[in-house]
Amino acid sequence: MATRTARILVIGATGHVGGALVRRLAAGREDLTVRAMVRTPGSAGLPDGVEVVRGDLTDLDSLRAALRGIDRVFLVWPLGGGDLARAVVDLITAHVRRIVYLSAIGVRDDGAPAPDPILQFHTDIEQAVRASAVEWTLLRSGGMATNTLGWAQQVREQSAVSWIYGDGGRALVHEADLAEVAEIALLTDRLVGLAPEITGPSVLTQREQASAIGNAVGRTVTWNELPAQEVHEVLVSGGWDEETADGVLRAWASTIDRPEAPTPDFEAITGATGRTFGQWAVDHAGDFR
Repeated sequence: MATRTARILVIGATGHVGGALVRRLAAGREDLTVRAMVRTPGSAGLPDGVEVVRGDLTDLDSLRAALRGIDRVFLVWPLGGGDLARAVVDLITAHVRRIVYLSAIGVRDDGAPAPDPILQFHTDIEQAVRASAVEWTLLRSGGMATNTLGWAQQVREQSAVSWIYGDGGRALVHEADLAEVAEIALLTDRLVGLAPEITGPSVLTQREQASAIGNAVGRTVTWNELPAQEVHEVLVSGGWDEETADGVLRAWASTIDRPEAPTPDFEAITGATGRTFGQWAVDHAGDFR
């Protein structure tokens, strides 16, 4: 495991995965320096003992300061592709010896063009990390259970979910499982040079996900299917560009005939079965009540 000299920067520390990772790293540990880079330090709400520093991935000077004295980084990238992504990766890999990047299932090892813009920026970042001289792990996530938090207001107010492709199936992954694997990647050499694919343990359709949320909050939650064009308009009006909205809708539609299947990697790495979506819904029931 880690030595007393391990110095870790978590970028995305107030997000679902980054926050779970910080809590794991900080839990009863005296052998680590854990630093969290956040935009607004005063509102971070992170555990005692965690160094909280202000930083923004669009401000390379702030990132450079956050990296001072750090030897390992966990990176979440929320900003899309482009030159900034390459500049951030180059800066990080010039300062540290190991990077763990939260990527996505569907990225190819050979860097082949991706079918949608989201997978493409993950591809670009993965290739930049691979081209560096540092140790790396590319933590490829399946669909995240936290994405269903987008239904929370509907569930609270209407006990219903109005969305698209209710028969689409995914093996959604609990953020705690991603954080557990990220911790192993940061603190041991077991996953250096690997790209594990982490999903939940079983496939549920979106209708079944809504029902599981209902079970967690103690009432029936129904599913209302929306037309694809209506959802497309919602995405674009919410700030998505046309290409990204089209690509994501195609990806979601594909899960009807080709559900996202569970992978064996979490159990192979941890020796445990991944947390179910039902467990995730119980853990987040307060968000839906």
